[in-house]
Amino acid sequence: MFNHPVISADGHIDLPWLPPTLFTDNAPTALKDKMPKVVDAPEGKTWMAHNGVNLGLAGGMGSAGRPYTPGQIYRSDRMAAEGLYDDYKRGILRTSTPATRLRDQDRDGVVGEVLYGILGASFRLQDPEIVETVVRIYNDFAANFCQACPERLAAIACLPTFSPDKAAEELRRCAQIGLKGAEIPISPGMMPLWHEDWNSLWAAAHECGIPVHFHTIGPKTDMTWLTNHRSRRLWLATLLTGFQMSMVEALGAIIYCGALERFPNLNIVIGEAGIGWIPYALERMDYEWEDQFKDLELKIKPSEYWYRQMYATYQQDQTGIDIIDKVGVNNVMWGSDFPHPDGIWPDSQEFLQQQLGHLPEATRRKLVYENAAKLYKFPMRQ
Repeated sequence: MFNHPVISADGHIDLPWLPPTLFTDNAPTALKDKMPKVVDAPEGKTWMAHNGVNLGLAGGMGSAGRPYTPGQIYRSDRMAAEGLYDDYKRGILRTSTPATRLRDQDRDGVVGEVLYGILGASFRLQDPEIVETVVRIYNDFAANFCQACPERLAAIACLPTFSPDKAAEELRRCAQIGLKGAEIPISPGMMPLWHEDWNSLWAAAHECGIPVHFHTIGPKTDMTWLTNHRSRRLWLATLLTGFQMSMVEALGAIIYCGALERFPNLNIVIGEAGIGWIPYALERMDYEWEDQFKDLELKIKPSEYWYRQMYATYQQDQTGIDIIDKVGVNNVMWGSDFPHPDGIWPDSQEFLQQQLGHLPEATRRKLVYENAAKLYKFPMRQ
């Protein structure tokens, strides 16, 4: 282990691991019947939405609640060996209970964790009123969760996306109840991030001083071509190759729209995005700005906004580490992605030593501790 503390800037409390009656217990009476809830299904206890959308197997893998099948995914087998899925069957919700979450942090050698919430699940509910209620209930749960150990837990609020004004209103509320950031779930058909209507949200984040996050999620699946097991495997392999680099659109939209110029206290985090692709994207943006887009309101090069106000998280990316000076030593935060199946818990220390062990301690400390501690206001440790 390193001789300095480690914070994971990307962990998850997924909807499939939330208390089964969280939403029905806390919704207004008129909306209780429309809340996500756990029902009996052929595959087991399953989270279902009011519109019949399957939100994932209770206690399943990742944000989609996929079933765990031994021998299919090595990282999931490692988590299973630590009793994660068996504990859920015994009623122990390890990822959504503070005491067990902290024990799993200790198991992985980390002293703090930034927690993303229900990600893209909310936009699958479709009805704006239901979405606003669901994210509000989740955000209250997340705030209470972190109160158990605020020096080690920092949660990211989920925002509704049907209305930027509603998103701004919820961000301000969440800042008041102690959440340390807010996430916009990028969803199919959503208003583009460069649209001027988002200004109300950027202004709210600027005023409240909490960062806005965009986290990678899977795309809407076109089932036309997924006709058998092999086609589904090929689709998934292709997706996992490049899904992190899709964040280039959010990166470009936020910078080019001038939000970072107008709101200098606005910070943006792209979560689980990887980092090796970022220097090329910045170089490309600078070139295009110089060549044909100087009519936009930017006063400095696009890349300079990145270095001034933006961050990315990653769990393993040797290419990015090899060019970390170009990515930005002040702009990167490591995260384990626990408990997702492509995360590296409970072996984070081994991965960190392999990828970062050769770096100067001051650089390593920034990537795995200081940058996150400063952004999310964790207490600074030696």
